[in-house]
Amino acid sequence: MTLKDKTTVTFYNGLTTIGGPMIEVAYNKSHVLFDLGEVYRPELKLPDESYQTLIKNQLIGDVPNFYDPKITGKPIDTERWEHSAAYISHLHLDHSKALNLLAPEISLYAGPITAHLLPALNENGDFLLPAAGHEKNYTRPIIAAEYKKPIKVGDITLEIYPSDHDAYGATGLLVKTPDKQIAYTGDIRLHGYHPDWVRAFMQAAKASDMLIIEGTGVSWPEEKHDESSEEFTGPKNEVELTEKIVRLQNANPDRQITFNTYPTNVERLLRIVSDSPRKVVLHAKRAHLIKDSLNEDYPYYYLPEDKKYSDLNPELEVSYDELLADNHKYLWQAVSDYDKLQVGGLYIHSNAEPLGDFDPAYKPFVEQFAKNKIEFIALRCSGHADEKELKEIIGGIQPAILVPVHTLHPELEENPFGERILPKRGQTVTL
Repeated sequence: MTLKDKTTVTFYNGLTTIGGPMIEVAYNKSHVLFDLGEVYRPELKLPDESYQTLIKNQLIGDVPNFYDPKITGKPIDTERWEHSAAYISHLHLDHSKALNLLAPEISLYAGPITAHLLPALNENGDFLLPAAGHEKNYTRPIIAAEYKKPIKVGDITLEIYPSDHDAYGATGLLVKTPDKQIAYTGDIRLHGYHPDWVRAFMQAAKASDMLIIEGTGVSWPEEKHDESSEEFTGPKNEVELTEKIVRLQNANPDRQITFNTYPTNVERLLRIVSDSPRKVVLHAKRAHLIKDSLNEDYPYYYLPEDKKYSDLNPELEVSYDELLADNHKYLWQAVSDYDKLQVGGLYIHSNAEPLGDFDPAYKPFVEQFAKNKIEFIALRCSGHADEKELKEIIGGIQPAILVPVHTLHPELEENPFGERILPKRGQTVTL
């Protein structure tokens, strides 16, 4: 360390897209990278997901000295960088999918839940991008960081805080150099299960030299977010969402009711299971994920073509035929064969895939239910802070510099407490 050393922040991706932020903080011969996701752009219809294709289409950042040389063909400059590490804020693919592209010698940190769940999600090799020289279902080592315990990376210190998002185990990050503090929210909200965790992070991040905040909530200026924006349609918080699902069951005592949720939204699923007046039955793949990651058992069923899971309790299995015939006893997770559901039934789509109108698969997915005379209800609760919550988070931290990322319109975020920077892709900011 010398007197001329300065903290730099380089923004490689995810600046004007909803997802995919890749940001590097460096000081002297130490640097860290966060996150390691891929921007979701199904409309591109890419021929493959090779490193070259992802770089060409700006779905990942062109980040030097972090990716595996076996993938890039470029060696890592270990003389320039003596200390390196990376961090993932949460499970969602736009923050984690490219983690196997990281050079194997670079330590990768995540919160304990994220570190534990990612290998389970990638068990079949269909969640993460593949690592060079490994089987498709390989997940590179992830260090489960203890919350709020400093992690030294040369001159840089990382501290990981529990946060709240619709991905189970989401975290925020504080990056400290000898002269600066940078706060990174990851994806964040105040209307989830743990607003107290978010406010504790805000307090720890207070007066940071730079706040890098997700700004999904300001991405649709043409819409009134509290009324018509798809992202913020429906229940205002997770408790209201679960209550709505319970009311739907009570109002339809003699009707087949099915549902689906996103696989990483474990906490929502467990709340539905605990509060439901009907017996909740999960698809075996989801029951296996929960068993593998949380060691908890729940009723489940197999589709005829499904492989069997040895860790599931056979006493909890419900036959698929029984579910198809039922109209009052079960609330069950439907993942395919929608044409086999009962005419006049009800299906609840709760932030499951396909995710929304931006996905070309969504419209035909919804239309098939109408064709089969099944009521389709999209019951969502955003994983992201809305405009009001974003202002509260910024107000709680009061950063010297605000950098909005992970949004279609970063220019709509304001910083009443200092400067706001709207970096270009690949731009380095010196603090």
